[in-house]
Amino acid sequence: MTRPHLDYYFWLNSDWAYLGADRLDALARRHNVEIRHKPVDLPDVYRRTGGVLLSQRSQERQNYRITELKRWCHKLGIDVNPLPKYMCPNADLASCVVIAADLQGMPVLDLYKAILRAEWCEERDVSSEATLRDILTALGLNAAQWLVAARSSEVQAVYRRNTDEAIAAGVFGSPSYVFEGELFWGQDRLEMLEEAIASKTGA
Repeated sequence: MTRPHLDYYFWLNSDWAYLGADRLDALARRHNVEIRHKPVDLPDVYRRTGGVLLSQRSQERQNYRITELKRWCHKLGIDVNPLPKYMCPNADLASCVVIAADLQGMPVLDLYKAILRAEWCEERDVSSEATLRDILTALGLNAAQWLVAARSSEVQAVYRRNTDEAIAAGVFGSPSYVFEGELFWGQDRLEMLEEAIASKTGA
């Protein structure tokens, strides 16, 4: 019997993806579901789906994001800085590092969480190669190897394909989860995602 899977589309600048990371992993383990990690170019997704980058949103929307983020941090017992020093820099290289590792069959939960934590908890610039090198090294990985792999044409093509597939699946924000063609947007929909998985798998 084929193991069920879900497609996980996320941005390597997404504070909400950070908040949902451990719960998504636990959900998948409970139901023996494979997570297919698909980092995307969210600014491109926004351009193609009518989204607006955070810095370009009205002050009212920016203020409410902070309020809601604080609520979720309190609920989950996770601390993040809603306005870090290096907020939402270019995430292309970070995304491609995760893709490169995933293509080699490496578990990527700890890697992508470390990148998100660097931005939202540690005041580090995740667009910087030096930052990514330090993160990889701290995880016991060969930083030079993975930074070279991240720039390969194969990895770049997967990054573009992930972004195109996300839009084809109806994705317009991060994090987004697609299970058997059904889209769930946001870490606050993980409970509904689990209900859908349970109903389909009988778990």
